[in-house]
Amino acid sequence: MPDNPQALPGQAFALPGQRLIALEGRDAAAFAQAQFMNAVKALADGHWQWSGWLTPKGRAIALFALLRLSDQRIWLAVPDADAAALVEALKRFVFRSKLALGVREDLVIEGRFGAPERAAGAAIAGDGDGPVEIDLSADGAARALRIVPAAQAAAADAALAAQWALADLRHGLPRLPASQAEQWTPQQLSLDRLRGYSVKKGCYPGQEIVARTHFLGKAKRGLALFACPAPVEAGAEVRGESAALGTVAASASDGATHLALAVLPLERAEGAAFIDAQPVQEIPLLDGLAR
Repeated sequence: MPDNPQALPGQAFALPGQRLIALEGRDAAAFAQAQFMNAVKALADGHWQWSGWLTPKGRAIALFALLRLSDQRIWLAVPDADAAALVEALKRFVFRSKLALGVREDLVIEGRFGAPERAAGAAIAGDGDGPVEIDLSADGAARALRIVPAAQAAAADAALAAQWALADLRHGLPRLPASQAEQWTPQQLSLDRLRGYSVKKGCYPGQEIVARTHFLGKAKRGLALFACPAPVEAGAEVRGESAALGTVAASASDGATHLALAVLPLERAEGAAFIDAQPVQEIPLLDGLAR
């Protein structure tokens, strides 16, 4: 049974596990440009994009929404990675940059099903000195993500948070658990659908692998979405009728609907697919989350 986000329009709820990392200072934008896989330099102030941080071998350590509030204030809305550990890892590359880098414990990330109140497309509503909103609407499913002071935050709602994760997977946004970090390239995660990485900007960790794969046309795997009869775990094997096909990179369930995003060959024979020996149905990924 599909989730029905329109059933509770306008109700805000805290998103457990989602944390905000702030990069602030003279070199905030320059640092983000050098470290992250999308072109921060080309992003206008007051706009956001999908992005991530890669290993030197081009594997995704973390994925996030990057908000460029100004060239001196960059925020990362991190849905899954350990934000504190990510900050400590990033600090190793600060060197002499004029930059303060840390998790904003005073701010909470909320979700809301329904049209954004002020944000639209890639334009951010708010400058960081009050509530900030971005538009996650896609394919007729209106959603807004808000960053608010902890004192103003709504309560968490496990059922709505599960629906939120299902909506992310339907649109091809991988919700990577710790077991899947540093496993997949941006191409294997089909992040071109989200315009989540750049092959033209200057160097960043993993850039050589990403660019070579792009320009030599060597991307051979990408995401496929499956509806499952029961919850599955990330890391589970996806099998065809006679051989292994790939691996589940992300999964979500609200108790009634169970989805899995798997990395599979782009070219594969048609036929039945199985996860944990249970038959699963491949369904189309929805469009619309690209910024």
